[in-house]
Amino acid sequence: MSRSIQRRLVHQASAPYRPAGPWAWHFARGKLGGDPLFAALLGPGLLPADGRYLDLGCGQGLLASWLHAANTLHAGPDWPAAQAAPPRISAYHGLDMHAAAIGHARQALAGCDFPVHLELGDLCDCVLPEADVITLFDVLHYLPASAQEQLLRRIHRSLPTGGRLLLRVGDGAAGLPHHLSRIVDSLVVRAQGGAWPRLHCRPMTAWQALLNEVGFRTEPWPMVGAGFANVLLHARPL
Repeated sequence: MSRSIQRRLVHQASAPYRPAGPWAWHFARGKLGGDPLFAALLGPGLLPADGRYLDLGCGQGLLASWLHAANTLHAGPDWPAAQAAPPRISAYHGLDMHAAAIGHARQALAGCDFPVHLELGDLCDCVLPEADVITLFDVLHYLPASAQEQLLRRIHRSLPTGGRLLLRVGDGAAGLPHHLSRIVDSLVVRAQGGAWPRLHCRPMTAWQALLNEVGFRTEPWPMVGAGFANVLLHARPL
């Protein structure tokens, strides 16, 4: 993706967060512009051309705003011919346990041209609605090991044939980069008003073994410019 189109995407996807206040807007700009996850999501083959999304631990709903902005720009004259068409969202369901984040998401996503449902709740005991794509970005390590396995089994049962799970996890065997990543994650939780979290991490080989055990085949997906020890995994039911 060219730097110019990425800058335009960051501007367009973060602009709806301005009414939610300076914190929501600056967080959206910083996350969308600095996290290589979002550019990776527009790579060919990762996401279906169209689908229903269930975003677990959705935060401010940045995923929905990003894909909505990409489709808006794609409909105009300036989308690069060499850049694949962005995936479309036919419906978006976001779940998060932080009321402020859900409130920001509701304000920012009100103008989307697809149905948006935002739910305040705990993903460990929520009902998983029907979805073609389920995302878990930087979420699993906040859950104890047994809860990680239970959630992944529920996700596996809920996905249709051809569905997919996208998750980003930290490689607990990566040494210093992993420890730095844990510090950043903990500071973000504290900045949002939460208690200092206890994190439950695994080496990458253990994450993949767990996913395989509950019925997924996994494929690491490249994120250009990725730092720390984060790995994007593309998982499909076996």
